[in-house]
Amino acid sequence: MSDANQKHSSKIPANSPQIRAADVVVVGGGIAGKACSLGLAQLGLQTVEIAPDLHQAVLAPQSSQWGQRIYAFSPSTQKLLAHLQIWDALDHSRLQAVRDMRIYGDRGEKSDHLHLSAFEAGTPQLAWIGESNLIEHTLDQAARFQSKLERMNDAVEKIEVDADGATLHLKGGGTIRTQLVIAADGASSPIRNHLGINTTEESYSQSAVVANWFCTYPHLETAFQWFLPGGDIVAMLPLPNKQVSMVWSTSPENAAELLKLDASGWQSRFESIANGAILKQLGELTLNSSPAAFPLRKIRAARFIGPDSSPKVALIGDAAHVMHPLAGQGLNLGLRDVAVLLNILGKRESFRAVNDLTLLRRYERQRQGDTSALLWVTDKLKKLFSGSSGTEKQLRNWGLGLVNKSHFIKQRLIERALGDIHFD
Repeated sequence: MSDANQKHSSKIPANSPQIRAADVVVVGGGIAGKACSLGLAQLGLQTVEIAPDLHQAVLAPQSSQWGQRIYAFSPSTQKLLAHLQIWDALDHSRLQAVRDMRIYGDRGEKSDHLHLSAFEAGTPQLAWIGESNLIEHTLDQAARFQSKLERMNDAVEKIEVDADGATLHLKGGGTIRTQLVIAADGASSPIRNHLGINTTEESYSQSAVVANWFCTYPHLETAFQWFLPGGDIVAMLPLPNKQVSMVWSTSPENAAELLKLDASGWQSRFESIANGAILKQLGELTLNSSPAAFPLRKIRAARFIGPDSSPKVALIGDAAHVMHPLAGQGLNLGLRDVAVLLNILGKRESFRAVNDLTLLRRYERQRQGDTSALLWVTDKLKKLFSGSSGTEKQLRNWGLGLVNKSHFIKQRLIERALGDIHFD
């Protein structure tokens, strides 16, 4: 790396007494925050990213062991990563294309089944499955060579927003003055809370148990999902080299029991699901990671930009919305936030500042519809398949079969899942 690049990629001293200036500050170090920071810098905006532990490089996955955080990447995410010049730099041997999805109802009837096919939809694939650290490592590498991006290992202690921008006071003692703040600081977003942006939040009283498995049968590039009696949902997502990633949404009590299982215990559990349907599809399963669990909830911010009195802030990712994983769209929704924001700022009129209220309202307006629709659909599906009455059971399973017979409806479902973003 050249001396110039070394200078620009070095970390900002957290204890510097001077007030630094930046066009945009991104608060948060997850995938959405890192992607947004890189994209803003590529637009020529002087960007600072602030998050704890940014100095701890995310290591590239190299072994046969796979990370616990596995995501489904939609074509809209692929398009954004390609725009950021990240997609081709990924290790594609650790990405698995999904060309079919098979979703099963909870009555065990063959007719209660929905099949979504990339071939029928006229698209090369429905999604890709990959590890979080695969994306994060590549984003970190790209950030090192971006002269307009400075990364700071710190946290925001206080934010002051006025008519011209925002001042951030950091826990390490530094101060940054910026035109615009991007809150990518997670579901509990301190920035969102400090600004008094209300949220609607609902616990699903469920936890997602995640684990990776070797399977003896080929998965045929297919993602499987079973709705089970009682409200559990089990998804098996394909990974390279005859592996699958499991996401089992269940009660916190059952999640705690699942985490204690040994090999024979897991075998018994799989045999009990839909008359052994998982084992019939995938063969013998051998654990290839330590199972983990996390709670499930729905969160939606009342607005995606700061209050009218101080709107120099935009929310992205989990700071704006959190959804049930049954549709596998949480990360994709957050990265569509990033794509829309970059597109709006990249096409802004020459007379508009980066924090112009018109631009921020354009962002909020464009993201509200997509977010509301996806949160509503996943929430209603979750609740429909949690219902225990005979009428609800008949309705949900009949609905799967009906949709499976309609090419038009399936096409619309696939279009919604693929997402749609444009870069000019």
